[in-house]
Amino acid sequence: MSTFGSLGKLLILMGVFVILIGLLLLVGEKIPWVGRLPGDILIKREKFTFYFPIATSILISIILTLLFTLFRK
Repeated sequence: MSTFGSLGKLLILMGVFVILIGLLLLVGEKIPWVGRLPGDILIKREKFTFYFPIATSILISIILTLLFTLFRK
């Protein structure tokens, strides 16, 4: 396969991935528990807010790992 063919497939795959992330961000606001799981760190001060969704990140990582494992075969 030519270099341009491989590059074209890679660009299409990256485009699909960006679209899926965009859709997930749009739908994610409508799911009430996403980003508010026990284990997510939220520190609010007077002029400062720090948010680190560690539990949500772990859950998304597990889901993506399972999906990629299923579709690999």
